[in-house]
Amino acid sequence: MMKNLKGLTFSYDDGVTQDIRLAELFHKYGMKATFNLNSGLLGLDGSLNREGKTVSHVKVNPADVKRIYAGHEVAGHALTHPCLPRQTDDEIVRQVEEDRLKLSELCGYEVLGFAHPFGNYDSRVTELIKGKTGIKYCRTVKSTHAFDIQQDLYEFHPTVYHHREWDEMFELGEKFLNLKTEQPAIFYVWGHAYEFDIHNTWDRFEEFLKMMSGKSDITYGTNSELLLGWRGE
Repeated sequence: MMKNLKGLTFSYDDGVTQDIRLAELFHKYGMKATFNLNSGLLGLDGSLNREGKTVSHVKVNPADVKRIYAGHEVAGHALTHPCLPRQTDDEIVRQVEEDRLKLSELCGYEVLGFAHPFGNYDSRVTELIKGKTGIKYCRTVKSTHAFDIQQDLYEFHPTVYHHREWDEMFELGEKFLNLKTEQPAIFYVWGHAYEFDIHNTWDRFEEFLKMMSGKSDITYGTNSELLLGWRGE
């Protein structure tokens, strides 16, 4: 259960080595995050070209997963990051459930969460995940710019995407800090850790964490702790 009516949580995709630095930042400010991994891609080298800059996209090694993400939550992101609506029913279930089971084995606890690769999903994908896997919640990439509790945890929309909505993130942060509420409210930030390397925005993000940290009326939790916890699950 959430100990406060207000909760702050974070979600970062792909399981890249930049997660190591990010996880340490969350520890520094007493916060928790959920990291969405592709178990079939762990340990692979890679890079991406984003906004004219090449950034590392090296995946963490399987043997290091439990150590790197200790104190946080590991969630699924499909075995090999395919566009799920383009897959057959059986392949959707395999991509999601095998990923979940492999990550559960690596972490030593049952993985319950999932983030849709590329943010792509449809009603067929949602129903298959809900009915044929052990996943309990799924995150989309549609920003709400709101803190309302959503009833459908299989199509849970985040509050803000840090990389393309920096100003909005800080503005929403101030609004959340000043929020007085009699209903549960969740501020949910998502992104990719490698995006901090594109314009070297690590310090700017740390400024945000410092601003949001240490508030007695906010619960700092993983996605599962807040999304499932407010329901008492």
